[in-house]
Amino acid sequence: MAGSTNLTEAPPKVVGSKTVYSVLAAISVCHLLNDLMQSLIPAIYPILRSAFQLDFAQIGLITLTNQITASVLQPFVGMYTDRRPLPYSLSCGMSFTLTGLLVLAKAPTFAFILVAVAMVGIGSAVFHPESSRVARMASGGQHGLAQSLFQVGGNMGSSLGPLLAAFIVVPHGQGSLAWFSAVALLGICILFGVGRWYKAHKRAQQKAAHHHHAADLLPRRKVMLSIGVLVALVFSKYFYIASLSSYYTFYAISKFHVPVGTAQIMLFAFLGAVAAGTMIGGPVGDRFGRKQVIWWSILGVLPFSLALPYANLFWTVVLTIIIGLILASAFSAILVYAQELVPGKVGMISGLFFGLAFGMGGIGAAVLGELADATSIEFVYRVCAFLPAVGILTALLPNIDRRRLRAQAS
Repeated sequence: MAGSTNLTEAPPKVVGSKTVYSVLAAISVCHLLNDLMQSLIPAIYPILRSAFQLDFAQIGLITLTNQITASVLQPFVGMYTDRRPLPYSLSCGMSFTLTGLLVLAKAPTFAFILVAVAMVGIGSAVFHPESSRVARMASGGQHGLAQSLFQVGGNMGSSLGPLLAAFIVVPHGQGSLAWFSAVALLGICILFGVGRWYKAHKRAQQKAAHHHHAADLLPRRKVMLSIGVLVALVFSKYFYIASLSSYYTFYAISKFHVPVGTAQIMLFAFLGAVAAGTMIGGPVGDRFGRKQVIWWSILGVLPFSLALPYANLFWTVVLTIIIGLILASAFSAILVYAQELVPGKVGMISGLFFGLAFGMGGIGAAVLGELADATSIEFVYRVCAFLPAVGILTALLPNIDRRRLRAQAS
């Protein structure tokens, strides 16, 4: 009936009847700023190594410190804010990043560097789960679209960070990191406005947390198995992406003897495809179902990844673009699927999967680097070619999209 208010007919739209694109744009821009500042840290390793006479073990400790705070803390931040939402924690988190950058710009010793990168990591740990919650609140039911818009900002920021480091930090030295405090201040201002919107809509969000979900009828054992499958899929995706984002240029130079500039262009083409795939995956999942997107985006890469180690230069470029486009579409679908599996725990789930994505990328780069040293970069790509086969585990996931449709019809 046109005038009826049966909430079970449209459960995704409890928080708001329309997608709030202004809020989604704001958190996407802030995701860009956050990940831009995060990506400055590895980009300045050569400067820090020279200035402080660091060995590779100390460089690894810097990475470990940043990753532990940025990834391990995220689920705990999400768990806490699931129980006690903190609308202004977003701007507070960005304040940690601002402080960390200023300390890093003036760090007189190695110990101060570790403190600085830990603070930047804490800022990221606060930002990701709460921003993902805001994206879901502002989605108007288009949860996949909202997560894709949010994540594409982070992809752009990760790409811009090394570029800005090359043009600003490398010529002007460690102290020029302080200039990026303006970026953090901009983020704080935007996130303060987002926090005001979050606070105004917090009550509606709490009602949504107790609303009927399609996954509510699933046994706890089935939910835990499904989360385990999704974790395995994230492992597969980010280990494989690490093989390309970290070592693609070395692979192109070693196998095809292309100049460094050409290899960088090849990497840029792959990263561009990743950004495009991130944007595509969410809306397609909204339209056709998350599980279908997960099937296609993980297992669907397998034929292309198996062909890649044996392709010539032209087909290597083509295959990596296809791989980036398809594989990147997975994360939005995985994250929203997991949020629907565990209703009312948006922060914890977002923190867990963003933390896993960040941590798996770092661990993957380290493990594959060791493997490349022990064998060859070409061998790494032959081994990694089989990682998308993990996508077969998608068969174990329940069809909660069908459950949602039945719930809407009931």
